[in-house]
Amino acid sequence: MKKTFSLALAVLLTATCLHVQAQTVKIGHTRIDYILAQTDENKVITNLLTVQQKQSETELKRLQQEFQEKYTAYQKGVAQMSDLIRKDRETELQGLQARIQEFSRSADEALQSKYRQLVSPTLTKIQQAIDSVAKENGYTHILNTGNSRDILYAPEETNITDLVLKKLGITPGQEESPAKPATSTPKATAPAKKAAPKKK
Repeated sequence: MKKTFSLALAVLLTATCLHVQAQTVKIGHTRIDYILAQTDENKVITNLLTVQQKQSETELKRLQQEFQEKYTAYQKGVAQMSDLIRKDRETELQGLQARIQEFSRSADEALQSKYRQLVSPTLTKIQQAIDSVAKENGYTHILNTGNSRDILYAPEETNITDLVLKKLGITPGQEESPAKPATSTPKATAPAKKAAPKKK
């Protein structure tokens, strides 16, 4: 009898705790990418990334042009080259092609790294604004619905985006695109190398 009473009491206490917890949970949602797009920093970040990307594209085109010129010269003169010179030219072309590919990869990584470096302080400021809005309005959880397929439904009345924008000193309703390394540096596309004619 005593064990039965203890078990019933434990179940009752558990149910009561769950009920209280259910009453205190308040979930809101927002879109960090949208908020980022509204900030003044977004335009600065976009401009800086665009400058860096154009510089990388210019250098990549220069390298590709250099490769094309040397490859064309190789094709025109390969029939008259000795084996030693032909191998030297082919090694040079292979090295230049590898250099182009490495530069393209490094440029992409540098652009991504620059983006993270530039956007980090702004994201921190946005997170602080979200924290403040959540505490002021009694939210226990805030979901980020931007670019997420996991959130299938979120009622508009729990959308705190406008409150966060106001906390950041931004007037809601503006439309901008968030800064991001939108397009990576064009990949190196070196022309296919034809087999050198055999010496007679």
